[in-house]
Amino acid sequence: MQIISFDLKKLNIYIIKQYIGTFIFTFFVAIFILLMQFLWTWVDEFIGKGVEFAVMFKLLFYTSVTFVPMALPLAILLSSLMCFGNLGEYYELVAMKASGISTWKVMRPLLYFSLTMSILGFFFSNNVMPVANLRMQSTLYDVSHKKMTLEIPEGVFYRGIDKYVIKVAKKSKDGNWMYDVMIYDHTDNKGNVKVTVADSGYMAMTPSQRDMIFTLYDGYNYNEMVDDKDYRTRRPFQKMSFKRQLVSFDMSQFDMKHINEDAFKKHQTMLNINQLNFAIDSLNKAYDDKVESNNMSLIGRFQYLNLGVNDYVKADEKLKKKRGTEFKNDTIELFQWPLISCMPEKEQQAIIGMALANTNNIKENITVVSNNMKRDRINIRKHEQVLNQKFTLSVACILFFFIGAPLGAIIRKGGLGMPVVVSVVFFVIYYVITIIGERVAVNGDMSVFLGAWISSIVLFPIGIFLTFKATTDAALLDAEAWKKFFTKRKKSDTI
Repeated sequence: MQIISFDLKKLNIYIIKQYIGTFIFTFFVAIFILLMQFLWTWVDEFIGKGVEFAVMFKLLFYTSVTFVPMALPLAILLSSLMCFGNLGEYYELVAMKASGISTWKVMRPLLYFSLTMSILGFFFSNNVMPVANLRMQSTLYDVSHKKMTLEIPEGVFYRGIDKYVIKVAKKSKDGNWMYDVMIYDHTDNKGNVKVTVADSGYMAMTPSQRDMIFTLYDGYNYNEMVDDKDYRTRRPFQKMSFKRQLVSFDMSQFDMKHINEDAFKKHQTMLNINQLNFAIDSLNKAYDDKVESNNMSLIGRFQYLNLGVNDYVKADEKLKKKRGTEFKNDTIELFQWPLISCMPEKEQQAIIGMALANTNNIKENITVVSNNMKRDRINIRKHEQVLNQKFTLSVACILFFFIGAPLGAIIRKGGLGMPVVVSVVFFVIYYVITIIGERVAVNGDMSVFLGAWISSIVLFPIGIFLTFKATTDAALLDAEAWKKFFTKRKKSDTI
């Protein structure tokens, strides 16, 4: 018994070593692929802005961290497929079974590893992800709102400098000398009234790197005198020639402005479980208070509408004489047509017009209030959705292990061929169902809990089925077994 226990321990260590190496490789490959997709999406925001390497590294690092919830389950699925596929392809799994070690015992150490990854994934999602999302979103905002670096093209009007429009015909190879320069000065906010034209110019930064000095040679300054009282008839302007003139541009506008992270802290993706629960309670309480306030306001508007019509009716003495009765109640039923029909036509039209105007106002108010309440409910559901996502990551790790490990044992193909294809198929199914469920839930057509967990609910029976087939050595993908099955079925149908 001691020898068997020792051999089983060595076997478990061997399997874990095989699995961990594959897991680390597939995890970073998944992160890299997702990061490339991110760069492809945002590449237009980064080109030509002169973003520092440290800022880009910071952005890519925090973005990579935010991809862990997607990369971790995918890595577990792919590494499980590859590990058990390799064991099956080289008949190591068959040898283990021949030695009396079941498939379940082979899976057990990797299940413990997946459980550990699941627990770490939960703590990561709750404690690290909010901080990473906050830093990533704030840095991405800074980079995306940074201005392009000063690069004046040839033959077009360049508007990259605030309150200036510059056009140059040609530039030197180093980009410092420019020829046939035209500068429109809009600093007075009066339109194209100040224009500078020069034969050539030289651009250079000041030692402080805060200003750009444009030295112009052999040109003219044109200034229309729009402050003159007879400007529109006389069109006066000044023309001044110069041999050399300096124009300064403030370059601080091209610096990256760092937004205060507090602007993003209240977003649901920046909160942990305790903060989400507190936010959901606060939002629900605010929503209930708003519903009560809107209901009271609506009742008041209807009462105002009713009283307005009654004021017209009660004020008509002729109506009282025709009715032959005194009004004992403070209000009467709205639009009692026999009462209104006794009034003159002009007053009838006034009453109906006032009622229609008030009704339209109430209708518009109800529409605005309804849209606001709908947005509030969507915001609450988004918070509840993120709260459920804290747990779906951990469950997905276990779920994909119970799909990948038995499927690898059944397929018996290692490497990056078949396992990658199968992993991508299952992951895409999981991801698509998750996205659809979450969007439907946020819109209110499904409960938030079901929307967040529907992908796990769909794939859970598949994992149970594959695990059962792998542990019972069922020939699930054996072509010969299926051929025999259909042959027997055909014979039975013939009989």
